[in-house]
Amino acid sequence: MKYLVTGVAGFIGFHVVQRLTSQGHEVIGIDNLNDYYDVNLKLARLAELKTDTLFKFIKIDLANREGIAQLFSQQKFDRVIHLAAQAGVRYSIDKPMAYADSNLIGHLTILEGCRHNEIEHLVYASSSSVYGLNNKTPFATSDSVDHPISLYAATKKSNELMSHTYSHLYNIPTTGLRFFTVYGPWGRPDMALFKFTKAIINGESIDVYNNGDMQRDFTYIDDIVEGIIRIQDIIPQKDVDWNVESGSVASSSAPYKIFNIGNGNPVKLLDFIKSLEKSLGIKSNKNLMPMQPGDVYQTYADVDDLFTVTGYKPSVSVEYGVEKFVRWYKDFYQ
Repeated sequence: MKYLVTGVAGFIGFHVVQRLTSQGHEVIGIDNLNDYYDVNLKLARLAELKTDTLFKFIKIDLANREGIAQLFSQQKFDRVIHLAAQAGVRYSIDKPMAYADSNLIGHLTILEGCRHNEIEHLVYASSSSVYGLNNKTPFATSDSVDHPISLYAATKKSNELMSHTYSHLYNIPTTGLRFFTVYGPWGRPDMALFKFTKAIINGESIDVYNNGDMQRDFTYIDDIVEGIIRIQDIIPQKDVDWNVESGSVASSSAPYKIFNIGNGNPVKLLDFIKSLEKSLGIKSNKNLMPMQPGDVYQTYADVDDLFTVTGYKPSVSVEYGVEKFVRWYKDFYQ
């Protein structure tokens, strides 16, 4: 098949393209190559992808309405995997307008492209951050997500609502995936593992928020990609028996679904740091900090519904995943 994958110079998009082309699919990848983090890392990912003849890269911004519309009409995609977004909880507090352009207008241009070009299935990235003020754990897709605590989370919740509207109005099958703290080789420099690794190797202290009293459902990149690949083959269908009063908020009478993709095993932040110290063979110096605005104390994914429909449950351990990241980091930077 022919796929559009957005955000291909990004962490998850890069790995998804590799998986799709390895299966013989043709992939058109787009990215705006913004400078939110080191562009050289994005270019290095692209250089790896461009060695594959099944991959073609087009530089374009999602907010370019005419350009995205033309891309869809010319390329005639079968399916779309939409992973591009302005990421980062803390950055959304400082640069809110960037999230309106990338995450709201950008998502709408993708939905419009799908609407006018008979796309078989749109799979898009949501986030565990939508769970916001929820205290019940594990976080289930049946839970309320009406109280986000960062603009980033609010835009991801908006993406789910926008997608449902288009599924309902235009019968476009859409599946939203709530990712839980993704890490691994080729990861993002703004994420904890990358920042900690760089600082520890350089002999610098690491900022540990909420004095280390936090837990995250760290999910290895291979588990995320496996979930995406399996889900994109499971196209949502209309459920004529569904209703608002008794139906799950993760499904609909429209061809619409929401899934969590997480390890389902929250890890204490200090234990995560211990795994990193072991892999590096270096003890860290911790700068204990208060909780930051927009952060949550814990993330913990209920992935039962993902397992039910795909037969797959993320399982890579933090020890294995951190070791794989450290090997990649040393090879790439040293």
